[in-house]
Amino acid sequence: MTRTPPTNHNASEPGTAPPTPGESGPLVTGPLAHLPNALTVLRLILAIGFFVVLSAYRFPDQNAWALPIGALLFTIAAVTDALDGYLARRWRVITVFGRIFDPFADKFLVLGAFILLAGPMFASTVHGADAPRQVSGVHPWMVIAILSRELLVTTIRGACESRGVDFSATFSGKLKMIVQSVAVPLILVSVALVERASTGENGGFTGLATFVGYVLPTIAWIVVLVTIWSAIPYTVRGLQALKTSSPQA
Repeated sequence: MTRTPPTNHNASEPGTAPPTPGESGPLVTGPLAHLPNALTVLRLILAIGFFVVLSAYRFPDQNAWALPIGALLFTIAAVTDALDGYLARRWRVITVFGRIFDPFADKFLVLGAFILLAGPMFASTVHGADAPRQVSGVHPWMVIAILSRELLVTTIRGACESRGVDFSATFSGKLKMIVQSVAVPLILVSVALVERASTGENGGFTGLATFVGYVLPTIAWIVVLVTIWSAIPYTVRGLQALKTSSPQA
């Protein structure tokens, strides 16, 4: 989750950020002050491991172990996302490194996950369909929508912060990240249920697999709708701020 220092603050070293009312605690120094940044690096490493593991999977049952392991890796990475930002604000150790790599790690993990979920490893040709369908419920156009939202908000944030305008995360952005972080492991576990519930006879599926087959597209649609909706408050606030501010010298 994006680390948001107080307005107009630009900390560069651990221990330089002033307290944020209601959230910050005592100033932390020493090796412990680098823990938030270490968690960010760990998230990048976990994301790479997640990509490697999930890339080994092919629906319905090739390297099926990749689904639960992938779900576990993603969940751990998502937890570090919530933890590093919280600790950085709580301990007043917001750094330039964290401000850059924390949001990058978030997008690297989430966008990479949805790109893979929309990939050929989740394509199914069962039921004699004319064209493969995405068992994950995630389609390429959905990834484009999610990516476009991130590019739009990142561009507006850059323009605002270049003029000294605070562009802290809002409720809609935090909700979007929570929904995405819950959806990815939920989709992976659901696909595992589909694979296990398959009868293996003429590509047929049991009632459970058929039910899950309806749930997966619903999850994907919820993610897309929440993601697109979350861009609206950012866009409105950013454009209003840019109209009333002037470029910094």
